[in-house]
Amino acid sequence: MRLLADDGKPVVSVVIPLYNKAPYVERAVWSVLAQTEQEFEVIVVDDGSTDGGATIVERFADPRIRLIVQENRGASVARNRGIRESGADVVAFLDADDEWHPTFLETVLDLRRRYPEAGAYATAYAVYNPDGGIRVASIAAVPPPPWSGLLPNYFRSATLGEPPVSASSVAIPRAVLDETGGFDEGYWWGEDVDLWGRIAFRYPIAFTRQVGAVYHTDIASRVCTRVEPVPENPFVASARQAVERGLIPPEMLDDVREYVAAKQLQTAARNIRAGRPDLARANLARCPTRLYRRRKVAYSLMALIPASWYRRYRRMKAALSSTVAGSAGGKSRPH
Repeated sequence: MRLLADDGKPVVSVVIPLYNKAPYVERAVWSVLAQTEQEFEVIVVDDGSTDGGATIVERFADPRIRLIVQENRGASVARNRGIRESGADVVAFLDADDEWHPTFLETVLDLRRRYPEAGAYATAYAVYNPDGGIRVASIAAVPPPPWSGLLPNYFRSATLGEPPVSASSVAIPRAVLDETGGFDEGYWWGEDVDLWGRIAFRYPIAFTRQVGAVYHTDIASRVCTRVEPVPENPFVASARQAVERGLIPPEMLDDVREYVAAKQLQTAARNIRAGRPDLARANLARCPTRLYRRRKVAYSLMALIPASWYRRYRRMKAALSSTVAGSAGGKSRPH
């Protein structure tokens, strides 16, 4: 088995941030080792785990796997550390509780060869739900399968459907990561979509409808399950700065504004759930939108009621969705 490409470097560096995901990291690493493309290195950055996850990684007797242990500073710091330590021209990301299909690396590298001008290479992904159902993420404004190519409009796609790029289904040229500064280390939530958006300001995004990864929502400790207030999604600040500097092409402005509105609404909902309606109202006040006017009105009303009522509403809505999904064959509907 060749570990390196002809120029002495791995073809792709795989960065896995690890924090208290001991029950799942073995599955993630095995999914990398099972790739049809074998010229890679794996950099696992243990971000101060306390559950023995680093010990599990150390058991792999594969010279391509490198474990870096650091004090707990967050996923963005861990990913950026992995980027700095990477030796390949392309860096792929995989969360420690997700997994890849065997052809993921082969697929994104094929996109790289076909679309060298792109700033990121992403595949469709499956979503595994707590009830055991699995579905393909609902990606909007993209031609139907088996399409692959440059996304017609990244921000429209990300606004109207589920994210076309996720932290476990994308590979990015190292030069692009260096140019954009990588992940913003000042945030614990939304820092991944912030990076994808900043890349999309400058480069087209290559995408394939071929499913390459599995995103596990059944993991209780995922960041998206944390109920803590957040003043603002980091991409909102990035977009504001880009507009002020004239960095966004005029034809992209409307779609960026609606995407920002979607992020503001998402943040407002999180703040309502976290018991900070004052932050939610601030998010909504900076949320001009044409597509989501009804949702904005609904959230504005919810920001006036106790957080416990809102959380009860969310539980009832989730239970109803689960019931409907069950009657449809056990698969959760896109959200």
